[in-house]
Amino acid sequence: MPKTPVLPKRRKRAGRQPGPPKPMSGNLSAEAAIADLSKLLDAREFDTIDDANAFIQRVLASHDGRLPEPAPKTPLDRAQELIYQAHEATPPKRRAALAHQALEITPDCADAYLLLAELDPSPTRKFEFLEQAVAAGERAVGPEAFERWHGHCWGRIEMRPYMRALGGLAELCWMLGNRPRARALYARMMELNQSDNQGIRYMLATCLLEERTAEAHAALKKLLSDYPNDAAATWAYSRALLAFQEHDGPTPNATRALRKALKANKHVPGILLGDQPMPLALPRFIGFGDESEAIEYVTFAVRAWTQTPGSIAWLRDTIRG
Repeated sequence: MPKTPVLPKRRKRAGRQPGPPKPMSGNLSAEAAIADLSKLLDAREFDTIDDANAFIQRVLASHDGRLPEPAPKTPLDRAQELIYQAHEATPPKRRAALAHQALEITPDCADAYLLLAELDPSPTRKFEFLEQAVAAGERAVGPEAFERWHGHCWGRIEMRPYMRALGGLAELCWMLGNRPRARALYARMMELNQSDNQGIRYMLATCLLEERTAEAHAALKKLLSDYPNDAAATWAYSRALLAFQEHDGPTPNATRALRKALKANKHVPGILLGDQPMPLALPRFIGFGDESEAIEYVTFAVRAWTQTPGSIAWLRDTIRG
């Protein structure tokens, strides 16, 4: 059962378990605007991108710089509008009420189940809501959409609720100890969206490092090689910890990788070693190489480090040396 995050005391091992998944925490207001634009464009055919852009400019000019509000055409459209409203609402009871209203319109509104999962404190009920969200997302888009957009699913607005549902379910499965299911879900997401706009590769990398098996190491090597130019702290520190795990201790190669990771983000050791306390909440914005990136990385990678014997001492010795 996941525990409530607690701030670590100074000089002790830092980090906290990730809190219950919040798959609805993204910018749904922007997504609502994109959805309106997609509906506007999907109703027409254009020979070139320039033609599409010219059409958009004409529409904006005739509506005081705004897109016209499209009338929802399907029950799912109407339900999704309620979820966009719920995202803007502050009181949890109001948000839950809107989610239930959306499900009364159609049981295929995956984001409604996602919102209920976010609001419910019970891990068991969260799991049930997330399972329902995945099933609803599958029903809403249908098998033809998966076949047509395989590898690029995040690029289709109508498929994003399903992708969010998979991510929320995968994270909760991992937190509840169902490692195989979590890995399978993350792998499924990577197949469906190869550009990985959701950053699933970072979650998958830390999951694989927690397993510490030959199979997990092979999978992680493949994952790292698929994104060779990734400059994120997760990638640099994952390479280092993988090299350490493969030989059950430090090697010159592992230490070189760790020193590269330290250059990528110098703030990670202070948080991971407990010299700097963790904040109560994750930062809203993440920047390469800065403290916010270190906080996010340690939040999700702390178990991989603390469960790898000798890695914390190796990190401390490396930064001192």
